[in-house]
Amino acid sequence: MSRDVLTRSAREPDRTMTFGPGQTQLYDVWLAPAASVTVVLVHGGFWRAEWDRTHLRPLATALADAGFAVALPEYRRTGMPGGTWPGPGQDLTAALAMVRADEGLPEPTLLVGHSAGGHLAVWLLHRPEAAGLLGAVSLAGCLDLRMVGRLGLDDGAADALMGGTDWQQQPFLGSDPIDLGPTPTPVALLHGRADQQVPLALSESWMATCGTPGRDVLTVLDDSDHFDLIDPESAAWPALLTEIIRLTGSGRTA
Repeated sequence: MSRDVLTRSAREPDRTMTFGPGQTQLYDVWLAPAASVTVVLVHGGFWRAEWDRTHLRPLATALADAGFAVALPEYRRTGMPGGTWPGPGQDLTAALAMVRADEGLPEPTLLVGHSAGGHLAVWLLHRPEAAGLLGAVSLAGCLDLRMVGRLGLDDGAADALMGGTDWQQQPFLGSDPIDLGPTPTPVALLHGRADQQVPLALSESWMATCGTPGRDVLTVLDDSDHFDLIDPESAAWPALLTEIIRLTGSGRTA
């Protein structure tokens, strides 16, 4: 497993836009000539403050080079004021609305989220602000929040997000994609079998419970780990690009 992508240098964004006074109320933009689709990247890091959006810059650059406009929003995370739920969801909902109103970006929009960002991307599809989106790609997404809690992933990351432990006994969680049911638009799930941070079982659980047969797909990459899925220099990159092109019908492969 290589974490090189987390600190690898990449092209700076073409611009950064703010949608409020908070330090997390902003998104970076990478432009691509003649782009017809905007990809909104939602970063992971188990919802924790130590992981911000900058580690997805190599992926944002690669997607722009592949012909997509890219927006990379920030959001409040645990360890920050307002970082427990619903703070992260509120920030991303506002960011998505702002991105879709951005006249410098194409309107057709696809969400791509990694790890905790996969949870947030699929959750966003159920929001009114996501009406008409092309769908979402979940990369090793934390799509079953209760399972994340039961397994104690990342030393209790889900409990930190939810502000305690009582949440797991609630009959319905508006924060858990599993409880929200099938999404209005397609979801493609990519998960590495060698993932040691987020078990494949989380994607399998969402697919079995909420996946729409014949529309939503789960692709398991046998030799890929957690960070390969966001690394454009890894063997997982073609699979990600294939799913993005399939859902958007655009972009270029070279």
